[in-house]
Amino acid sequence: MLTVATANVNGIRAAVRRGMDAWIDTRTPDVLLLQEVRAPDSVVHELLEGWHVAHQACDLKGRAGVAVASRLPVHAVRVGLGADGPEAPVDTGRWVEADLDLPDGSTLTVVSAYIHSGTVSQPETMTQKYAYLERVTTRLRELAADGRRAVLAGDLNIAHRNADIKNWKGNLKSAGFLPEERAYVDTWLDEIGLVDLGRAHGGEGPGPFTWWSWRGRAFDNDSGWRIDYQLATPALAERAVKVEVDRAASHEERWSDHAPLVVTYDL
Repeated sequence: MLTVATANVNGIRAAVRRGMDAWIDTRTPDVLLLQEVRAPDSVVHELLEGWHVAHQACDLKGRAGVAVASRLPVHAVRVGLGADGPEAPVDTGRWVEADLDLPDGSTLTVVSAYIHSGTVSQPETMTQKYAYLERVTTRLRELAADGRRAVLAGDLNIAHRNADIKNWKGNLKSAGFLPEERAYVDTWLDEIGLVDLGRAHGGEGPGPFTWWSWRGRAFDNDSGWRIDYQLATPALAERAVKVEVDRAASHEERWSDHAPLVVTYDL
């Protein structure tokens, strides 16, 4: 059994202070896929001592950042999606993939991704998001083309269906729930053939949600969004035996505004 956990840590240093290490010790994942790490390489390696780590920091200090931390050996790492030009800084710290060596000699490809949130009132941020989603789609087609076992995991900042957001009627014109954004997830699932394990194993919904605002009583009222995913190729999806959202017992016990999404694979 192999346990893969993805989590937006909302700043790895703050998450550790709030109890992330205790969660890791209890949960004992084999692979951690982290987003919004927001720390330099030296700090990430120090806080994840004992793990095989692949990390991309954002060129904009204090923003984004993604990491793969694995107990399994890593034999290849690929960082970024080839952004260039004026959008390059905001596109860094958003994509890192690693090929892991499984005990039977086969390979598992894991991707930690952090997609732009975007803001409707700032059209340039949505332009950046759509441009990046195009590159994501191209890379997913490549990963799925050879039948490999691979998973795209992370904070994708898109709620795919009405069941993926508590107040969907009030957010029809909000970034993260726009038809144009949701159509990309349609492409990944319906055309490329990836499997949304959170939904496949989570029932019809609503939820289970993975993000709740720090503000107000959103967490207590379960007024959340399901924006954290593990999207697996068919060869890997058929090996998923359990999918869980590690929702904290209380607002005070949260170590991030996101909850980890944990999948157990029978490999």
